[in-house]
Amino acid sequence: MEIHEGSQSGQEHSVNISLSPSSSSSSSSSSSSFFYSSASVEHLTLSPLPQTQSPFRLEGGNVSILSWSDCERLRFVDNLANEWQNVENRFNQLATDRNGHGLPVIRWSDFGSCIGMKESPEFANELLRALRGRRYNWKKDITKIELHNYWCRMTDPWLDSRIELFFDICDRNLDGRVYERDIKQVISLIAPINKLSVKQEEAEEYATLIMEALDIQHRGYIEPSQMETLFKVSLPKGSPATSSYQKNTYKKQEPMSKAEILFRSYWRRAWIILFWLMICFALFTWKFIQYSHRTAFQVMGYCLSTAKGAAETLKFNMALILLPVCRNTITWLRKNRCFNSVIPFNDNINFHKLIAGGIVIGVILHGGTHLACDFPRISGSDRSVFRQTIAARFGYQQPSYFQILDTTEVATGIAMVILMMIAFSLATKWPRRQSPQLPRSVRKVTGYNTFWYSHHLFIPVYALLIVHSMFLFLTDNLIEKTTWMYIAIPVLLYAGERTIRAIRSRFSEVQILKVSLYPGKVLSLKLQKPEDFSHKSGMYIFIQCPQISPFEWHPFSLTSGPKDDYLSVHIRSLGDWSYQLYSLFQEAKLTGLQQYPKIYVDGPYGAASQDHIKYDIVVMIGLGIGVTPFISILKEFGSRLKISNSNHAACGEGSIDKGPLKAYLYWVTREQSSFNWFTDVMKEISETNQKQCVVEVFNYLSSVYEEGDARSALISIIQSLYHTKNGIDIFSRAPGFSTVDHWH
Repeated sequence: MEIHEGSQSGQEHSVNISLSPSSSSSSSSSSSSFFYSSASVEHLTLSPLPQTQSPFRLEGGNVSILSWSDCERLRFVDNLANEWQNVENRFNQLATDRNGHGLPVIRWSDFGSCIGMKESPEFANELLRALRGRRYNWKKDITKIELHNYWCRMTDPWLDSRIELFFDICDRNLDGRVYERDIKQVISLIAPINKLSVKQEEAEEYATLIMEALDIQHRGYIEPSQMETLFKVSLPKGSPATSSYQKNTYKKQEPMSKAEILFRSYWRRAWIILFWLMICFALFTWKFIQYSHRTAFQVMGYCLSTAKGAAETLKFNMALILLPVCRNTITWLRKNRCFNSVIPFNDNINFHKLIAGGIVIGVILHGGTHLACDFPRISGSDRSVFRQTIAARFGYQQPSYFQILDTTEVATGIAMVILMMIAFSLATKWPRRQSPQLPRSVRKVTGYNTFWYSHHLFIPVYALLIVHSMFLFLTDNLIEKTTWMYIAIPVLLYAGERTIRAIRSRFSEVQILKVSLYPGKVLSLKLQKPEDFSHKSGMYIFIQCPQISPFEWHPFSLTSGPKDDYLSVHIRSLGDWSYQLYSLFQEAKLTGLQQYPKIYVDGPYGAASQDHIKYDIVVMIGLGIGVTPFISILKEFGSRLKISNSNHAACGEGSIDKGPLKAYLYWVTREQSSFNWFTDVMKEISETNQKQCVVEVFNYLSSVYEEGDARSALISIIQSLYHTKNGIDIFSRAPGFSTVDHWH
């Protein structure tokens, strides 16, 4: 298992988990890979995989197969978090003696807070109404005994009792019958609780759908026995929901040991880091031993050897740190299968940070040893020893400590340290993301722009490094002044890349073909594809808007497929630059302006998502806008499916080659409106995916209460019935794919 992480300007965060050797090709039938992408996420736990098709089926208007396989978990409270002791404690906190008889009670309006349903008080009120029935005025104060009785009924282990309570919630008149208007009212009640947008006509349609499924005799109402059908009939073996898995069986693999998993996960990182450490150690040891035999060693001792050893590693790391950020070079190298199989190119930014840490350690060792040990020993050494060893290097005059600090070598070294401290500090997580934990005065001068511009302080740092290396205390031998040899090629390579990017971007203004604004402040741009622009699915580009800033470039994943004759990106407003970009295009759309802001593009560049081509089975998990890297992959599948279907029609056989055989996309989002971002893509994939079940998409809506919760039970029923009847998911409005309404 190999894990790669990478981020793009805070817009997207992605992790690729490959559950097979990286060298495995598409010819290996057991190879599979997982790709995970998110905008921001701290904890993720996958629930069991949902079934491919709906477990509901209608035959001639009758319900023949209904319910979930584990519907017995229908519950009205979270038993794990709300045991009676906790409920009792909350009762004691809320209770008052309002009746004057010394008997503590709580208000009926506090019932939801008391049972742990504070976030959905409307449903708690309906639950209380159902529990009290006709015998009481349900808006009366509640005693502890009454609350305990209600609690026992809500947590009754018998399914019949829980279904009866659920029926009572739907039974608005409490007459033992549920009418279509009752179902409509319940739908209108629970939709906002689950943060779903349901129009009145949609609620009427869904209520009619349930009545058609259950009211077989057309009496106009539902009785408890009919409601039980939705929950008590289990899904039999061999049903359509399970048959698709039997058709696509793959050879079972033996479970891997923990050691094998760790090895497959980290061996590429491990050997690169180990190789880097070995080079640093070898350079340090070589210089340490070399200077331990110099005459200056008699004055400064091991302090000199330590400082010079650290200096040698600094030269190497100052050269190496530029290579991981040479994006064009990395994109070109990762095309080579040999390099890509042994070098973790997806970890280039992490390796860049690791080298930066090595530079910090080298600066502390080199500069600290010089300032705290070498210079005091030079100024305070015995004059006779000084004259016999290093006096010639100082004009035969023993300098004081401050005279040493006044030299070109020390002055340039201190200047470099100051500039690097500024750049390193502003590149850390809190300043770069303007963390609220920072003081307000500090936040004003931090952020991505500050990080980006401060990083350009390394231009004078490299210039000072050359000057620093030319004025060494202890040698005039040019052969020993090797700093330029270390950094020449990386600096030229990086400078060349920046020059190419600047020239290419200057002529890369693209025509905007279409602009779309989606809920959640998501901007979709459809751009004219530049000439000679060729990309693979999973790649990203940099975008610049001169109207916002002539220097800022921000990376965004391409959501257009390699075969498309245009480029498309979806940008969610998550930072100051993206907010300004959204505002500019929103203003242009609302005012009806024909002239949109200018957009420049640079790229494409390689990303971890490209690795999907190496595997037979690809599992992609995207959170929110983090699904964007996978949209182009789905489009590539769609193009291949079209070709395969056309070949099948022409030649009588169809096949999919040159890529994965199967793809699964699990998209988790908090808002129902997010599904509008890629509706067209989902419909296109669904149409081409009907003959060959190559792509399976599952949408998870985290705002909906988890499976088995009474607050989402009716939503789940409606979703399955509607999907079975019309083939369209009620949440995403995409045909063929389903939204699962639970996510832990």
